Amino acid sequence: MEENTSSTPRAWSWIPTLYFSQGLPNVAVAALSVALYKSLGASNADIAFYTSWLYLPWVIKPLWSPLVELLGRKRRWIVATQFLMGAVFASVALTIPGPGYFQATLALFWLLAFSSATHDIAADGFYLLALPEHQRAAFVGVRSTCFRMAMIAGQGGLVFEVGRWIKSGVGAAQAWSWAFAALAGFFGLVAVVHQFVLPRPSGDAPAKRGGALVADGLAVFASFFRKPGMVTAVAFMLLYRFGEAQLVKLIQPFLLDAREKGGMGLTLEQVGLYYGTIGTAALLAGGLLGGWVVSRWGLKRLLWPMACAIHVPNLAYVYLSLVQPDSLAAVGGAIAVEQFGYGFGFTAYMLYMMLASEGKSCTAHYAICTGFMALGMMLPGMASGWLQEQLGYVHFFGWVCLATLPSFAVTALIKVDDHYGKQRAG
Repeated sequence: MEENTSSTPRAWSWIPTLYFSQGLPNVAVAALSVALYKSLGASNADIAFYTSWLYLPWVIKPLWSPLVELLGRKRRWIVATQFLMGAVFASVALTIPGPGYFQATLALFWLLAFSSATHDIAADGFYLLALPEHQRAAFVGVRSTCFRMAMIAGQGGLVFEVGRWIKSGVGAAQAWSWAFAALAGFFGLVAVVHQFVLPRPSGDAPAKRGGALVADGLAVFASFFRKPGMVTAVAFMLLYRFGEAQLVKLIQPFLLDAREKGGMGLTLEQVGLYYGTIGTAALLAGGLLGGWVVSRWGLKRLLWPMACAIHVPNLAYVYLSLVQPDSLAAVGGAIAVEQFGYGFGFTAYMLYMMLASEGKSCTAHYAICTGFMALGMMLPGMASGWLQEQLGYVHFFGWVCLATLPSFAVTALIKVDDHYGKQRAG
């Protein structure tokens, strides 16, 4: 029997698990893959280049979102992609100990990324269908919190456990195999649970206007670029994180590399604690503070402070690479400062994407913006490992600081007019 809405108690039975399971594959593709390859001996150039390509499914996600509308119910897409992701994680677990693991796991991570992007489309659409409007607003914070908890669980807790297993004498490949087997088990379980607890909203049905839907999708895509000032807006989306996109690919390799190679010589256990847990908590705190201050004083007043907050703390890694302090408190503090600034400054970016999406077809336009967001991380990240190998860590982190200049340039070009930032790019 189909339902029109989900009661508040019923919503609590599926929203937290749905968005926690949305966050874990993102973490696996963006962070766990980097830690995995570094701990198994891959070069920084290969790690940065190949793992940056894994952003591509999120870049082109708007292009195949109409297929989710055309083929089947969103509820079925959610459950099917969760089963698929569980199977992919199991395949990674079986592949890691074997020969040719790098190429095989990369192919599996690609499949995971496409599955995760498709799951995102279905889950976000299902959320709108399953909840009445007043509940959608009430559960936005729950969605965000559960997604972020997945970040802590993945790049914090899971990396910490892998490091602990290695410290106890387990081989690195075996430890990572166990970690991905655990993820496989989780997704198999959550898919079964969601088969029973997800509501069945009456509006969750395949679209009946196939050709018209595709044509409408193309028209919406074209209308996005016809908006005034979109050239400047797209430049901002691509360049605001130009320096950060290069930094993020080398943080874990830098922390794990031996001191004689210019790194910090941390163990995976320490990286999971200081970067994955403390750093992620600081990132979340910065994001929460950013949202609060913008709600009080508006984006127009805070745009430049936020632009500085996301870039200036990159100097923390210049300090770490120059001094290589023995104090873990100093390392953890530097990581926390950089991540807090990133979380605070990223708020401006998210709000600007919302403003650039305002008007007719705002949901589809926001999806296009998120594609540019992923592209802005993918392209600079591809060359970052090669650059680091040519420059060394000290000069590379100095370069990252210089690479923030295009961000400041495009920030100067955008205009935010009123309290909440009705933008006029131009």
